[in-house]
Amino acid sequence: MENPNNRIIAVGRLDGELELSHEVMNEPFYTGTLLVKRLSGAVDRLPVTIPGKLMGLLPEDNSQLLVTGQVRSYNKVVDGAGRLMVTLFVQSLALSPDNDTLNRVTLTGALCKPPIYRSTPFGREICDMMLAVNRAFGKSDYIPCIAWGRNAQYASRFSVGDRVRLTGRLQSREYQKLLENGEYLLRNAYEVSCFTLEAAEAESSALPACAPPEVRYAFDAGVRKHLS
Repeated sequence: MENPNNRIIAVGRLDGELELSHEVMNEPFYTGTLLVKRLSGAVDRLPVTIPGKLMGLLPEDNSQLLVTGQVRSYNKVVDGAGRLMVTLFVQSLALSPDNDTLNRVTLTGALCKPPIYRSTPFGREICDMMLAVNRAFGKSDYIPCIAWGRNAQYASRFSVGDRVRLTGRLQSREYQKLLENGEYLLRNAYEVSCFTLEAAEAESSALPACAPPEVRYAFDAGVRKHLS
């Protein structure tokens, strides 16, 4: 189902075989990794979810694919703790011999956590945001987004509950998490790096019942402050 508030189009190649993930109403869904190049030559390793009805369209020679769909999220228990997982949910695909760096996301949603503004050790301004984007049947996707430079300054002025419209690219990033035993664990993060950012018209101030408790608390607190 097309959602004007959540769109992604990207070109890449599948890395290895797809695995059966789950079934919904007897339809299987498969997961894997899509390799998407950047202009710099670096490669983003993006998680993808592909409905079974599209599997017959995949080429046998792992040719370059043009995929369209949505950026979606879900909660998963990893090592006894809940983690927010992000995936590129594929709704259509085709062969694409050209433009091997295409990766464009369009999102409109409400901030569900306060923006975090800071500077990197090299002096670059950066702002982290968590965007709640509604989709069908009362569900929402919670999508980490990141803004740089002037966009970071602008993003830092938003409050929880404000609606934001942005364009960007879905990217992967490796980081090290410090464990209680002093060891570091290598993990992957996925976020939308913003190209453009602007305020959007207000919509309903309610989050769906399935929102995680910490997100709902921050959202409700922000809305109360925004309306006071």
